[in-house]
Amino acid sequence: MPFAKIMDIFLAIFTYFSYAFIITAYSIKALRYLRMPTHLRWELYPVMHEENHQYGGSYFEQVDWWIKNRRKHFIKSILLFLNEYAFFGSYFRLQKSYWVVLYICHIGFILLIAFQIFCLLGAIAAVFGVEVSSKSQDITGKALYYFALLSGVICFLSGTIGSIGLFIKRLTDKNLKAYTSPEVYFGYVFNLVLSLVGLYVWYYVDPTFSQYRGFWKGLITLNPENVEPIMALFIIILALHLIYLPFTRAFHYISRIFAFFLILWDDEPNLRGSNLEKKLQALLNQNISWSAPHIKTGKTWIEQIERPKSGS
Repeated sequence: MPFAKIMDIFLAIFTYFSYAFIITAYSIKALRYLRMPTHLRWELYPVMHEENHQYGGSYFEQVDWWIKNRRKHFIKSILLFLNEYAFFGSYFRLQKSYWVVLYICHIGFILLIAFQIFCLLGAIAAVFGVEVSSKSQDITGKALYYFALLSGVICFLSGTIGSIGLFIKRLTDKNLKAYTSPEVYFGYVFNLVLSLVGLYVWYYVDPTFSQYRGFWKGLITLNPENVEPIMALFIIILALHLIYLPFTRAFHYISRIFAFFLILWDDEPNLRGSNLEKKLQALLNQNISWSAPHIKTGKTWIEQIERPKSGS
């Protein structure tokens, strides 16, 4: 078998593996988060799904609140979350100079995902006979062409600028530098290499991303297409990047959802007979494995906090 054909098959298998790996790894991580013990209640107000969240009001203001149906306005919560997720408002309020490079870098990451999706959709359209190009007579084909082109170019530019900016910012800011590990710097370099190779591919090899879209078409039809060496390098780096992500802090793109909806805005009441009471009861029945002047090892938490009987 010619070396070129072997390389095509390797690129296809490696890409399949990288996507299967990141989906599996992220799913395992998400399940672990969801199965963790009940968190300590923050009791922070306002909770966005509350009817009177404007002034920090809660359902506790109502008479006999425990026997009434609770009204939750999840649309408000979702809109606020999307605003924070898209614009990083808390970072902007705390440190604007850091927010600039952080936002640019994250835009690059988000658009990299969008670029992959548009290339995949373009490849699917091509399989069904839709021409994906700037001259396509099909509005879907033309839209997918421009979406992939714009998201690809912007993501590589943003990734380059953002990675360099974050690297310099964390290296020169003494407060950030103290909390930046070598792994974080390595991640910036990795993102920078991926973005630079992507820019090179776009500018010198595949200005319309038709070759890369053809690679995706080959993945769908199980008939790997031949690509140029620099494109092969880009595909390998991208696959390595997908495998690398689960071992980084990039999971916060998902864990932030848990943090907002399951922790920050969790105001579920602990009612008698509720699922929350059962979970807390199970935790309180756990044995204590450490000791202190006020704690006796071997006892459960319930036994520890029970008041001694009178006369004992």
